[in-house]
Amino acid sequence: MGSTRSAPTRSVSVGSVPTGGSTARKRRAVPWGVLALWVIVLAVAGSFAGRLGDVQRDQTADYLPAGADSTQVAKLQDKLPGGEITSLVLVYHRDGGLTAADRNAAAEQLAEITVPPGTEAAKSPAELAAADDPKDFAAVQHGPGVTSKDGATLMYAVSTAAPAKDDDAKKAFVDDVRARAADTDGMTVRVGGDGALAVDARGVFGSLDGTLMLATGLVVALLLVLTYRSPVLWLVPLVVVGAGAVCARAAVYGLATWSGITVTSQSAGIMTVLVFGAGTDYALLLVARYRDELRRNPLPYDAMRAALRGCGPALLASSGTVVAGLVCLLAADLNNIRGLGPVGAIGVLCALAAMLTLLPAILVLLGRRVFWPLIPAYGSEPRRRRRDLFAAMGSSAGKRPTAVLLTGVVLLGALALGAFHLPGALKQEDSYTTKPESTLAMGTLATAFPDRSSRPIEVMTPTGQADRTLAAARSVEGVASAERGRSGGGWTEIAVTAKAAPESADESATIGRLRAHLTGAHVGGASAQALDLADTNSHDRLIVIPLVLASVLLVLALLLRSLVAPLLLVAAVVAVWGAAMGIGGLVFGPVLGFSGLDPGLPLLTFVFLVALGVDYGIFLMHRTREETLRGAGPREAALTALRTTGGVIASAGTVLAATFAVLASLPLVMFVEMGTIIAVGVLLDTFLVRTYLVTSANLLLARRVWWPGSLSHTPQPAAGPSSALVGGPR
Repeated sequence: MGSTRSAPTRSVSVGSVPTGGSTARKRRAVPWGVLALWVIVLAVAGSFAGRLGDVQRDQTADYLPAGADSTQVAKLQDKLPGGEITSLVLVYHRDGGLTAADRNAAAEQLAEITVPPGTEAAKSPAELAAADDPKDFAAVQHGPGVTSKDGATLMYAVSTAAPAKDDDAKKAFVDDVRARAADTDGMTVRVGGDGALAVDARGVFGSLDGTLMLATGLVVALLLVLTYRSPVLWLVPLVVVGAGAVCARAAVYGLATWSGITVTSQSAGIMTVLVFGAGTDYALLLVARYRDELRRNPLPYDAMRAALRGCGPALLASSGTVVAGLVCLLAADLNNIRGLGPVGAIGVLCALAAMLTLLPAILVLLGRRVFWPLIPAYGSEPRRRRRDLFAAMGSSAGKRPTAVLLTGVVLLGALALGAFHLPGALKQEDSYTTKPESTLAMGTLATAFPDRSSRPIEVMTPTGQADRTLAAARSVEGVASAERGRSGGGWTEIAVTAKAAPESADESATIGRLRAHLTGAHVGGASAQALDLADTNSHDRLIVIPLVLASVLLVLALLLRSLVAPLLLVAAVVAVWGAAMGIGGLVFGPVLGFSGLDPGLPLLTFVFLVALGVDYGIFLMHRTREETLRGAGPREAALTALRTTGGVIASAGTVLAATFAVLASLPLVMFVEMGTIIAVGVLLDTFLVRTYLVTSANLLLARRVWWPGSLSHTPQPAAGPSSALVGGPR
């Protein structure tokens, strides 16, 4: 099992390295060379990693389908004078009814904010960002005040086109309006509307990157300390995964600069979680194998070579499934989802590169002492518990594999039924766990004006047919009013107000009728965008999910040289996804009080759970295949693989679940839902599916699991009893 030393007469102390000969020089030079190379790489990458925020885009069109009607509206608006319009709604409310003094105060505030159309010239984005008064913005206009039936709420629509091309200017405009629209003597004043919602959303997204990096790092550090119980060892994977994250950020910055691919705050945040989660998983597997090899090899360099040979194929296949799944997102029509594909793939590849090069180099240079106080001495045997947990699990599965498999399948199926209780589509104002001012304003409007839209449906029509389009829009059933807006570049903007409440079924029907009757025009706005998002996500699922399944099956077939084993593993993770979605249906509405589900969530969670969840099946089945090649019988190979990989995979699954659970601490409902589903799915896969279901199926199928490979029909020569097998009858 161990390799022989080049100088047998020379004693080898713990962590020592021979000093003579070309082999000894290689053992010293290789890790130092790798470390030096990484220092150079990090020195270059560090200067670019910090600039990733410069290429992140969080405009409306960046989160919309590339070919949707509403996306065309957003792009055309951006070309109009002043760019995409910024619409606000001032909401004045007093319980019991507004007084005359309240109305006078509202009128005074409105006069401070707005100016008559055409009295101010548009300024540059820099001038607008430095504005001290909302009147400095070009042509800030307001519509007529609308009072609710109970007289308790007064609404004014306010809009300006000037700041929309610059995020800082838009924020300055919204902040200035909020500063002047202040509560007075018991009357609450809130600023809502699409412009305020966008500014509040950008404020949340802007803080995601640093928050995620810090929170994920702390979670990983804590779990590594608990896993290794060493004052030093936990720090090595953490430093290495941090190096991988720096390289990933620099690489994504370069890709975005070169190709123009869409990088949003959402995709950058998810990439951070992927780097830390997947990278730490790879580190746990490699370190566990390295520790075993240190007991068989006298020199750390040789032990690391053996460890890389043993688990390297599994790590490559594991990362390959994740990358393949993420690359399939390029087939999506949704801009931010399509951009997440290469961004996430780069993160996983950088994490893998760091764990296969930098981590081995550092561990070899530090020698055995890095494991202190539990140093694995050469020739020693690992300490065994009287009753190994995973041996006990394997024994229970081995006694009644059919009953265990059927029970697990029924349990997962029952949990999946909860998916029928998932809430409907998530509305924009319901997107936050802690509601900002804009969502509170929209909630007040929804209560005060249940039968009236508080946001316009935006129509872009060729200027030559603007009058005809305006007349046609006003004649459409469900339209309360339609007004002509700006013109430029051959296009004219028309603001349509629906009679129905925003994002209601009646308003959706009105949008559909507008699109059917307005020939040559594009219909957009926030409500139209929500419709297009739902339609596009349904289409993307039909395209991307089969691609993900096919690519993952291909990678597994190449690694395991089998068709049955890949089908077994993929079926298992699909069942896990269904069960995790079902648990979400039982928790999101009844427990957490969420009123909607992000329409892109089913696709994203499917990709991550299938691509990441199959990793643990890879580690298990690859070890099973190793044991089979060594001569173990099907039963012995399956149970030995479970016992030997159980601890490290349990640690890896816990780390991955915890890193995604960090998303649930963010103030966005979409991230809470995503983090919860993926974390629950990973835990189900780690402790139920891989341990019991896959092992039971493996025992029942025996050699047939390797069909049509040679292991399925060629018995291997007996190698005697395996000392590694603990528990479970033969």
